[in-house]
Amino acid sequence: MPGKPKIVFMGTPGFAVASLDALVKNQLPVVGVITAPDKPAGRGLEMHASPVKQYALEKGLRLLQPDKLKNEAFLAELRSLGADLFIVVAFRMLPEAVWGMPRLGTFNLHASLLPHYRGAAPINWAIINGEKETGVTTFFLQQEIDTGKIILQEKVKIAEDETAGELHDKLMQAGAALVLRTVELISTGNVPQTDQAALVKSGEELRPAPKIFREDCRIVWHKPIDKVYDLIRGLSPYPAAYTELLSPEGKKFQLKLFRAEKLAGMPAAEPGSIRTDGRTFLHVAAAGGYIAASELQLAGKKRMTAAELLRGFPLNDGWKAL
Repeated sequence: MPGKPKIVFMGTPGFAVASLDALVKNQLPVVGVITAPDKPAGRGLEMHASPVKQYALEKGLRLLQPDKLKNEAFLAELRSLGADLFIVVAFRMLPEAVWGMPRLGTFNLHASLLPHYRGAAPINWAIINGEKETGVTTFFLQQEIDTGKIILQEKVKIAEDETAGELHDKLMQAGAALVLRTVELISTGNVPQTDQAALVKSGEELRPAPKIFREDCRIVWHKPIDKVYDLIRGLSPYPAAYTELLSPEGKKFQLKLFRAEKLAGMPAAEPGSIRTDGRTFLHVAAAGGYIAASELQLAGKKRMTAAELLRGFPLNDGWKAL
């Protein structure tokens, strides 16, 4: 790769590690890695390092964990690294004092085909909305989030039964390859830049990808079966779609669904009605068919199959899903 630029990489979760690893394996000069400060996690609230920090320490990379990105001491240290290019993958919003610093600019990898699915949860919302295709995009950062000029895009198909976790892993690898191609283009000085507005058709409405909250995760059984099925796939494995089971005696139990099958065209039943033999299968009626739960989790219990759940939990057709 001609004129390899010195790079500062910014990222936090596992999704970002694949891109950083691709840079390192291709012997690109990563002069610094910026990641989130350690955070307490788990029941003991022990301090945990981000996946990007763990990788950076393993590879002996220079590491910075600023609390505040506008802090003058941090900005001075960042400037001292002498980087030509900043790369951002799954990190927080940057101030202009940071993204405007390097001479070759700052680019971001986003897990959608921009301008669609701007926001915090593009992988989840693409599946929730029943998309058949998504992808990854690299673009130069500017002030408004996810709106900068597009450098490269790569399309990725979404399988009909694919979960958000499975799509995450596909996009992670496709994204790492796209980051390498983007660095190569930038290093040659011949960088395509497409205004996102040019990709919006007349009258087209952009599909957003906002942060997912608990109320977004509740299954509404009166919705069409396709919508219910896509919600379950799009929230698996995290944060997971959930419902409440109501016993004939009026007790409620929270149930998360991670995997399910769609039994369309079945005889009509009241949405939320449960059909089970009490041993091997658990079906819940939605509009237009049944959802056959295959992997689920009762509150306070481990994730298990429907058959495992039914062995220890006395469900019958008198129960309902709310």
